[in-house]
Amino acid sequence: MVRVKVKDKRFTVPVPYPVLNLVSTVITSKRFNRFVNQAIEKEGRKFKVPQIERNDLNLLLKAFVEHKGLTLVETKLNDGTEVTVKL
Repeated sequence: MVRVKVKDKRFTVPVPYPVLNLVSTVITSKRFNRFVNQAIEKEGRKFKVPQIERNDLNLLLKAFVEHKGLTLVETKLNDGTEVTVKL
C-alpha cells in the first residue's frame, strides 16, 4: 500500500498481491526484456538490463507475504508532503 499526503489531500493506492504476481510475470518474460533493451539501444546507451529469473522473484514475493504490514519507506518533506510505503 502506498499512501501520499500532499497539503490537505490524501491518496491511498492499494497494491494487491495478485497484481504483483502479474507484474512479476511480465517483467521476467524474455519478450519484455528484449523490448526494454532495444529501447535502450535506440537511445544510444550501452547499458543492458539483465534477464530476471521468475523463481528468484517468487522468493521475494513470498517474503513480502510473510512480512505483511512492514513499513518500507516513511518520509516527510519540509513542505508537508508525506509518503508511506507498506507491505
